[in-house]
Order: sequence, then C-alpha cells, then structure tokens
Amino acid sequence: MRIRSATRDELPLLREIEWAAGECFRAVGMPEIADDEPLSVTELARYLDTGTALVVVDADDRPVAYLIAVPVDGALHVEQVSVHPAHARRGLGRALIDHLAAHTEAAALTLTTFADVPWNAPYYERCGFRPLAAAEVTPGLREIRRQEAAHGLDRWPRLCMRRDLHRLPADGPAPAEPPVS
Repeated sequence: MRIRSATRDELPLLREIEWAAGECFRAVGMPEIADDEPLSVTELARYLDTGTALVVVDADDRPVAYLIAVPVDGALHVEQVSVHPAHARRGLGRALIDHLAAHTEAAALTLTTFADVPWNAPYYERCGFRPLAAAEVTPGLREIRRQEAAHGLDRWPRLCMRRDLHRLPADGPAPAEPPVS
C-alpha cells in the first residue's frame, strides 16, 4: 500500500471509486446516497489546488481509495474518504486519515458524517474522532452543515466530529517537572 497525492488525470478514477463505494448505502435503506452524483472532475480539481487530495494506490499505481480535505476554521476538514469495495476492510481509509493527521500542521481534523451508519460515525470514533457538542461547532462547520441540509442529507441524522492532533512544541517536549516531596 502506498499513499501519495492524486494527480489531475486520476480525478475520473476518484469518481469511479465514489460510485462503487456508495453502493453499500443501498443495504442500509439509503439509496438516495448511493444514487448521489459524485463531485465532478472540476470540483475535485479544487482539492488539488487549494486543499488535499490523497490516494492509496495498488501495485500498478492505480488509485483504489482516496481522501479529500480543505482547511476550515484552523482544522483540516475531511470532505470525503472513499475506498473501492474490492479493496475494503483492509485499513485503507484509516491509513489515509492517519497519513493526513501525521502530515498536517493543523491542530485537528474535522468531518461531518451520518450518525447511525456503521462505516460512518462509529467507524470515525474508532479512528480517534469524537462527536462535537452544538457549542463546539465552528462557523465553518455550521456552513458545511447548512449546505448538507440544502442538499437533503439531513433526512438522516448527521453530526460533526473532531480528532484533535496533539503536537509537541517546535523545540521538542517540555522538560519533566521535578518530583514533589
């Protein structure tokens, strides 16, 4: 497994991955999500230019999973993580998230997701994300949720999640405190 940045000519492949990955929503009574049009190549291209577009590639250097993210309110917001079903259940989604976490200067990763779909909120909790209370939802996340609601995604319960990224100060860890007598 190798993770790298996506290229412009691979963007149609990301759409194919999204179509294939979306099929599993039919099994949980969400055919509208399975039928939802993936982002266009033009929309995906903005992640190459202003955000992050990572892929996991197979032995032939062909993408089999992807993640796209953009900065939102001091965090890096994960817009989409998709794994082609032929490569599912191998830790590729988690590897993409962990790679992003290890290579960003942001203080946190955020995302919005379906609360009750097993491979959404429960999965992201296992990846270190936690649900945000209403008071913790930033203005940028509120705008994302507003757009999702306008797109009809609020038909099913959704929530905002955050994974704090604990960083050491630039000069290394703080010295240990002397023991208290």
